[in-house]
Amino acid sequence: MKQEAQEKDGWDLKTIRFSDLNLDERILRAIDDMGFEEPSKIQAEVIPVLLQGYDVIGQAQTGTGKTLAFGAPILNNIESTGYINSLILTPTRELAVQVNDELVRISKYTNAKLLPVYGGQPIERQIKAIKRGVDIIVGTPGRVLDLIKRNVISLKSIKFLILDEGDQMLDMGFIHDIEAIIKTSNQDRQTMIFSATMPDAIKKLAKRYMKPNAKHISVIKNVMTIPTVEQYYYEVKNKDKFESLCRILDVEEPAISIIFCRTKRGVDELAQALQSRGYNAEGMHGDMSQNQRLQTLNRFKKGSVEFLVATDVAARGIDIEGLSHVINYDLPQDTESYVHRIGRTGRASREGVAYSLVTPKDYSMLKLIQKTTKSNIKRKEIPTIDEIFHSKYRSILRRIKNALEKDDYKKFIPLVTELDEDYSLVDISAALMNLVYNKEVAFDYSEDNIGSSGDYARLFISVGKMDRLKPKVLVRFLCSNAQISRESIGDIDIMKKFSFVDVDKDAVKPILKHCSGKMLSGRRATIQLSKPKK
Repeated sequence: MKQEAQEKDGWDLKTIRFSDLNLDERILRAIDDMGFEEPSKIQAEVIPVLLQGYDVIGQAQTGTGKTLAFGAPILNNIESTGYINSLILTPTRELAVQVNDELVRISKYTNAKLLPVYGGQPIERQIKAIKRGVDIIVGTPGRVLDLIKRNVISLKSIKFLILDEGDQMLDMGFIHDIEAIIKTSNQDRQTMIFSATMPDAIKKLAKRYMKPNAKHISVIKNVMTIPTVEQYYYEVKNKDKFESLCRILDVEEPAISIIFCRTKRGVDELAQALQSRGYNAEGMHGDMSQNQRLQTLNRFKKGSVEFLVATDVAARGIDIEGLSHVINYDLPQDTESYVHRIGRTGRASREGVAYSLVTPKDYSMLKLIQKTTKSNIKRKEIPTIDEIFHSKYRSILRRIKNALEKDDYKKFIPLVTELDEDYSLVDISAALMNLVYNKEVAFDYSEDNIGSSGDYARLFISVGKMDRLKPKVLVRFLCSNAQISRESIGDIDIMKKFSFVDVDKDAVKPILKHCSGKMLSGRRATIQLSKPKK
């Protein structure tokens, strides 16, 4: 194969890895544990600039990996002293918890001490934690300002100040609190503002409080999908994810497909699981040698491998003639990767199909992909056992008819004639079809419809888009308060003034008991049983 150059759709095929960004080995180990193989665009562009000490305005949409973009450089340069080294301001307590959780994963091999602070939780508990020593505080402006006024925290020695979701904080009226906080902080700090949009208020804030040589890094661009690609998604529970994929493959019988996983480990595990079920599948990711990747790719191109399980990095530069399906076993971490994945099918004016398996924790990314790409990603039901049977029956019958049009089968006529003495030809044919069916079906499927919403109840929640409610915020709210798993939550529909969510019937009682009446996105939530979605 010729040396990789520029892919037809315009992506630079030179792979940038986290190891190219001059990060400390401890941070790289943590990122590797998180399963990320390569940085997103905002991460690749922001991390080197922050490591050089510049102030940064980062403009990127939600779901592009901004937390890692600022978290990795902060933790890379942090010295754990027990004094507040960094302050990260977020508009909501839900986002504060989410950002803190992400930083905890990035700081896995450091000694950094982190603490989220926000309203709705006893301030005395937070004060005690701060007095024990904290390096990084992630908090909402109101609670942080309260702690400053109580002389619990001092920002006179902080090295890093980050405003996350800056436009949202300003929309929520936090400008005066933010300015009051900034004025108490170390003037020699490194300041970062991350925002999806760049309104005048953000520009004024940056001009007033950031260094003159601050860098403005924007990765915002309009991303459009390929019009010849039909896009669908399947709602799956995490525990049923692999069986759901097998059911889809058994019914759809895609001719030649790429199945995308987010991590190298995920590729290895899925490829091995598919092989153990009799599928003609091989894996390919960035840790494989160039020779291994070329050999796997050649087998895939020749058709001796039907399913290529790959990461985004490994699939870069692949242009396969007649690729019928792209399957997102894992959704990617950003919308642009989704576009490039599905763009590998439906080329040369041919139609292609893209399937995505979506677990409850993926809903927010699915909605973001739909919004950003202006795509109509249609929902499909997981195939039932009956649908699998009839699909295989039609496939076997079609092959039998094709064989009957040739003479190859006639050498078996004497053998079948011998069987005809003891059995009817109908029974013989049915037995042979049964042998083929059992060989081709991966699972001994027992439960008919694992994609059914019959075990779900539909709940009404009196909080909606006007309250800036997001699916991920709602999922975290329900899980943390009701102590339920994310797999208990199904489809989420957020309307202007209210929302609907499907949950396991077992989760209804704890949600109604522990969530109704609690604050959600700044509003006290009323939660009631609703009629099932039609």
